[in-house]
Amino acid sequence: MRVLMLGGTGFVGGAVVAEAVRRGWSVTVFNRGLHGKVPEGVHRLRGDRTAPDGLAPLAGGEWDLVVDTWDGAPRAVRDAARALTGAVPHYVYVSSGSVYAPPVGLGTGEDAPVVVAEADTGDGDYPNNKAGGERAAVEVFGDRALLARAGLILGPGEDIGRLPWWLHRIARGGEVLAPGPRDLPVQYVDARDLAIWLLDRGVEGVGGAYNVVSRTGHTTMGELLDAAVAVTGADATLRWTDPDALLAAGVEPWNDLPIWVPLGHEYRWLQERDVERAHAAGLVCRPAAETVADTWRWLREVGQVPARAGRPARAAVGLAPEREAALLAALPA
Repeated sequence: MRVLMLGGTGFVGGAVVAEAVRRGWSVTVFNRGLHGKVPEGVHRLRGDRTAPDGLAPLAGGEWDLVVDTWDGAPRAVRDAARALTGAVPHYVYVSSGSVYAPPVGLGTGEDAPVVVAEADTGDGDYPNNKAGGERAAVEVFGDRALLARAGLILGPGEDIGRLPWWLHRIARGGEVLAPGPRDLPVQYVDARDLAIWLLDRGVEGVGGAYNVVSRTGHTTMGELLDAAVAVTGADATLRWTDPDALLAAGVEPWNDLPIWVPLGHEYRWLQERDVERAHAAGLVCRPAAETVADTWRWLREVGQVPARAGRPARAAVGLAPEREAALLAALPA
C-alpha cells in the first residue's frame, strides 16, 4: 500500500507514519521539512501547503490513500484535496468532536449538528477550522472522504501535555491533588489505536463521519492516576478531592487538572460521546495502563513535551506547583 501523510512529524501524524512503516507500506510525507524527523525509508516531499504553488511537489504522484491532520485554515484542506483528486482515491481527514454545535448533549452521535463553517476560509478557532476542513474534504471527495472525529488523544508523542503533566507531577512525589471521584469514567483514544483505525478504514475506502474514541469508562480517573503512580515509582499520595470543592475554589476542569471533566459540567460531553459506529467499524482500544506506561517511557527519552509541529503553541495545561500547594493546604484534614 502507498500512503501519503500530509504533515507526518507531529503527534497523530507521527503515529500514522510509524504504523504504516510497521506494516511495510510505502510511505510519503509532505511538509515543510522544518520540524521533527521521519523513520528511515520514508520519502519526504518538502512544500508549504499555505503558500502559492506550495502543493506543486505533489504533482505526478499516486497513492492509495492520503491522511490529513490539518487544524488550520480550512482552505488548506480544500486546496490539498483538489490537488490530489487524480492522485489518490480516498481522503482521510482527522477531525475532532469539537465540530459539534453547542450546546452538545451527552451521548452525542455523528448525526448531531456541527458548527457552520466554510471550506474556503482562513485560519479561525479550532471548531471552525476542523468543521471547515471536514466540509472541504467532502466537497472534493464526497463519500470517499473519511471524517475521523477524534476525542481526547493520549499516548507517546502527545504535544498538548495532558497525560505528561500528570506523569511529571506524580513523579515529583508528595501529596498530589487528585480530582474526584476516583471512579469518574474517562473517554479517550491512544494515538496509535487511532492510527491503526485510520489506515484500516482508509484501505477499505470507508467514508463518512465517525466518533473515533474509546467507550466512556474505558478507564477512570482513579485507574489512570494509579497507573501513573505505578509506572513512575514515585513516593506520591493521591489526595482525592470532591469535585464541588475544586470547582468552588476556581479549579478549571480539563485545563487546570488535565483530562478531568466532572459529572454535570457543561463540557462533560467531551467524555461521553456515542462511539458505537466506530467500534462496529473495528476500533480497538488498548488498556489504559499500557498507554500510561508507554507515555512515561517516551517522556523519559525526550525529557519534555515537544512543540506542536508547524502550528502555534497552545496554552500550557496543569496547575502551577504553588497553586496546587495552596489548594491542598485549604482542604479539610
